[in-house]
Amino acid sequence: MSEKTIMLGNEAIARGAYEAGVVVSSAYPGTPSTEISEYLAQYKDELYCEWAPNEKVAAEVAIGASISGVRAMASMKHVGLNVAADPLFTASYIGASGGLVFVVADDPGLYSSQNEQDTRSVGIAAKVPVIEPSDSSEAKEFMKIAFDISESYDTPVIFRTTTRLSHSQGVVNLEPRVVPEIKEYERNPAKNVMMPGNARLRHPYVEDKLSDLAEDASNMTYLNSVEINDTGIGIITSGIPYQYVKEALPNASVLKLGLVHPLPRKMIEDFAGRVDRLVIFEELDPVIEREVKSWGIDCEGKELFSMIGEYNAEMLRAVFGDETLIDQPEKAPVRPPILCPGCPHRAVYSVLNKLKIHGAGDIGCYTLGAVEPLNVIDSCICMGASISSLHGMEKARGSEYIKNWIAIIGDSTFLHTGINSLMNMVYNGGTGTVLILDNSTTAMTGHQDNPATGLTLMGEPTNEVNIKQLCESVGVKHVVEINSFETVELTRIFKEELNRDEVSVIIAKAPCVLLKGKPIKHQYLVNRELCKKCKICMKPGCPALTVDEDGTTMINDTMCNGCGLCFRSCPFDAIEMVDSIIEEI
Repeated sequence: MSEKTIMLGNEAIARGAYEAGVVVSSAYPGTPSTEISEYLAQYKDELYCEWAPNEKVAAEVAIGASISGVRAMASMKHVGLNVAADPLFTASYIGASGGLVFVVADDPGLYSSQNEQDTRSVGIAAKVPVIEPSDSSEAKEFMKIAFDISESYDTPVIFRTTTRLSHSQGVVNLEPRVVPEIKEYERNPAKNVMMPGNARLRHPYVEDKLSDLAEDASNMTYLNSVEINDTGIGIITSGIPYQYVKEALPNASVLKLGLVHPLPRKMIEDFAGRVDRLVIFEELDPVIEREVKSWGIDCEGKELFSMIGEYNAEMLRAVFGDETLIDQPEKAPVRPPILCPGCPHRAVYSVLNKLKIHGAGDIGCYTLGAVEPLNVIDSCICMGASISSLHGMEKARGSEYIKNWIAIIGDSTFLHTGINSLMNMVYNGGTGTVLILDNSTTAMTGHQDNPATGLTLMGEPTNEVNIKQLCESVGVKHVVEINSFETVELTRIFKEELNRDEVSVIIAKAPCVLLKGKPIKHQYLVNRELCKKCKICMKPGCPALTVDEDGTTMINDTMCNGCGLCFRSCPFDAIEMVDSIIEEI
């Protein structure tokens, strides 16, 4: 008996994996992929799922599970696939015993990422099939097909989604979970041990499997479908752009691809022969267009549409002359990114700003320290790069050059890849100061646990990594822990540690203000009689603070989370502590 319900794309992906009989799932949280694992955790009585410290580890966990004969998956965002690229490229040679799927979420439009990246291109380079759904229903169904293809063609499969699909809702038909019989493990070094002699023999096998899949793909009408309408225009598209085609050009003929690598050549050649004008509509790179043109098929693509950002129906209307048919939607006012009221990072950054310290930054909430009024973060490259980039500066310019620089990283990111960079710094005789902002969670992606929080994805208590001891274990002699809101002591510590001629680590600890269940004991208000309108309290940029018409500071009690940073910064005692009107977040 089936049941229909409405699901987010990420929830549908999790449901598809569940119904497909996935047994092991590993992931590192990264918007827009994070919710996949959180939704999968609701089935924890029937499968195992976990947060890994980074995407490479997640991929290797899934590969191991597949070798043992069960269906397995690893989930990540597009930049996380870069971290997992090493095991992925070799997994394509090993193949899959139990079905093996890498779910990768791209971010056209850069809603929450440091770059735009097209995972289809990675799939081509890694010689791995890429499947892409266009709505929640397909997200669930295509997951099951991805596992089937993985086992049938002895290959891992990349399941590509995008922000728009992951966070959009659609109707999904629920079906029972079916767990394939576990495949008996057979020792097979020629398949599973990729030393040169074995890998050399596996490469032709991989190419043959991809060729077989490309030939079969033209008959996979459940993945690739043709809609013949007005043959004046034929659109080839895939994923969420298909929805824009149907909205803007409902009468056009469409070839919708679910398998975007390898492409179904015969199906595309047949479609091209049936339409007068062939147009490729695909976000980011011209992946489909490039290959179709290589076959000698005349088509248009990136000369009509941008290689940058997220697409929409208006782009099609503009190109095909129908842009005047609808009113242009009102644009929402721009809201600059800012740290939350009560965020402990603001207290630390206010000290660094006052001391005019430069920050080699990393990925997380604390990256917002790059913007006004804090202006602390000078650089941000990728996960874990803060420490190693500071090390590079020191090796390039000397230890004196970095006396007013500090590497800034969060607790989750430190465990992701920052620890490797710290080891390198110590090992190679570097100097410099590392600031770990420990807010007891992976806050940016929605408060996921990590090896330092003491809880697993499935809610089980577990060993809690002691970050201070971890730093000491790799050879750091000077590790200081301090509460993030002790700004006076922080000032002293920063001055002392930044002048050391060896590696030191400062761990500024205070839980994320938005963690569920965190009590709000106090709030603050301004005594108008005492306020001198000096605006010192405004410098850290807390959004709960504003000024009225005469310049007196005001505190919005619906936003104040009671951190007390303004209270401690006022030199005239004009800010007073009061009982909270909010019991907890």
